[in-house]
Amino acid sequence: MPALVYYISAHGYGHGVRSADIIGAFADSCPHVPIIIVSDLPQAFLLNRLPGVRVTCRPGAFDLGMVQVDSIQVDVDATLTRISALCERWDTLVAEEVTFLEKNRAGLVVVDIPAIPLAAAAWAGLPRLAVGNFGWDWIYAAYRGRSTSWDRVVEAFERGYSNADLLLRLPFHEDMKAFPSIEDIPLVGSPGRERRDEMATLTGSDPEKTWALLSFTTLAWDDEALAAVEKIPGYEFFTVLPLAWSVRNIHAVDRERLPFRDILASVDAVISKPGYGILADCIVNRKPLLFAERSDFREYAILEDAIRRYLRNAHIPAVMLYRGDLLPGLEKLREASEPGFSMPRGGEMIAARRIVSLGPWKPDADKSSSHRILPGVP
Repeated sequence: MPALVYYISAHGYGHGVRSADIIGAFADSCPHVPIIIVSDLPQAFLLNRLPGVRVTCRPGAFDLGMVQVDSIQVDVDATLTRISALCERWDTLVAEEVTFLEKNRAGLVVVDIPAIPLAAAAWAGLPRLAVGNFGWDWIYAAYRGRSTSWDRVVEAFERGYSNADLLLRLPFHEDMKAFPSIEDIPLVGSPGRERRDEMATLTGSDPEKTWALLSFTTLAWDDEALAAVEKIPGYEFFTVLPLAWSVRNIHAVDRERLPFRDILASVDAVISKPGYGILADCIVNRKPLLFAERSDFREYAILEDAIRRYLRNAHIPAVMLYRGDLLPGLEKLREASEPGFSMPRGGEMIAARRIVSLGPWKPDADKSSSHRILPGVP
């Protein structure tokens, strides 16, 4: 049976969140098809988003996004050094992936949204699909004025993306002109299940207080910032491991015990930086968002506009976030008005159908097949 090979960028969790929703929808219709995920995202995170789905995970990075100082700040110079090194190995990586795809009998390649696997799939004569709301060529083009070395990087990604048979373009997007064929699809995302009582028992938190999820992978809070957060009355704060602090009103939750989307569905508000994954999760779960600005990241303006259109929201200056001075922003969020626009959903189902139509498979009429998780490297 030919395999679906799905390459996912490891820059942040948003690429993995939406990819998992699409993979899950595809597995529902074609449970007999082997699925190989290639990504440097943590395997535990991917499997947590795909309960019961038969997948094989292989580490691999074919883009690097932006080098991040933390969840908000990026290092542009370090990014250029590392992405230039990757571009030096471009042809070698393409050749290696051609061998991998042939060895594993790939039937279709999907990317979100590295370019090298598209070039490899084209060389191997395989159908190839891209999913995303921006390309790295567009992100990196913003830095061309800082160094001419960015030109080669941008051009490499443009050439790689031109190999796609089709781009499924998600909401909150740039033009994505490097892709020769584009189809717009609705928001990808599924609501979680409210499990507040279970979370309260698990963490010892007070369900009568206002709950806020600190949705960051890293956040550089010093002792003064943590002391400020601990003094905030009437709130309980939650993180997802490995982010954790020994503070009375901050509770770390293990995503192995509760899926992230259920954690988010159980809180009253979310505090984060703008990112596609958290924005989509807040929209589908109807959760208000207190957001801090991101510097040196071109996607920020598009995502900020989407936040203001589709969510109850308030902005907290990054300097206040780093001080742990959350209460003024939380009070603004409590008073924020409901959004003026709604967002259509169901993009994962459309994407799954397009994967089926482009690949060598047919939907399985028998949906009773069991899905066995098969972690490991093929």
